[in-house]
Amino acid sequence: MEDLLLTDYLVFAAAGMFVFGYLVINQVVLRTMLLIGTVLYIWYYAIVDSTPLWPAIWASVATGTANTLGLLGLMYRRSARAIPKEFRDIYLHFNNLPPGDFRKLMRATSRVVRPAGFKLTTAGTKVATLYYILDGEAHIEKRNGSFSIPQNSFIGEVSFLTGNSASGTAVLSRESTVLEWNVNVLKRHAARDPRFRLALDALISLDLARKVSQSVLSDKFELVSARPV
Repeated sequence: MEDLLLTDYLVFAAAGMFVFGYLVINQVVLRTMLLIGTVLYIWYYAIVDSTPLWPAIWASVATGTANTLGLLGLMYRRSARAIPKEFRDIYLHFNNLPPGDFRKLMRATSRVVRPAGFKLTTAGTKVATLYYILDGEAHIEKRNGSFSIPQNSFIGEVSFLTGNSASGTAVLSRESTVLEWNVNVLKRHAARDPRFRLALDALISLDLARKVSQSVLSDKFELVSARPV
């Protein structure tokens, strides 16, 4: 058997990088392995013959450049630098979103102060604006009763997810700082980026789960308190 040449090792190493990259789920690792493999292939094309294989080299440079740009974009979206300065103080309320997705969400929002009595939703009507209470409280009126929604909560999220009319009327109990999204604009953003839509749906679902959990605990407390002693 002839001794393996450097070019043979380069091909084996490059192929190994591609195989390893395709086996992992992490996008950063995958792109890094593909980039290393591309560099090794370029090295191989440059020395395998007396004249470099320029068409193959330039084709590999093009794919490597595209992969590098994608890798840099991916790393930036995961970096805290992607968080807009004016919203860094509230990111802790949305830390289930990667910084890049948080940035997209904040691009579509307005941060405003609304007075006490400001109506957020009206029962039986379409919800045009999705709200998030940063500092304040909302009072909800429904057919089967009323209750309060504390700060750090979405208002109108069920209608946003389902497209149905609001099931209750929500009014701010006191002057509050809120984030506001035009529902149609936000849906267009989500439609253009499925990954962002999944992250947004997961964020809203967590908010709903927290509200349900708090409601169940509150009902249990009321039942225990009502028992005779």
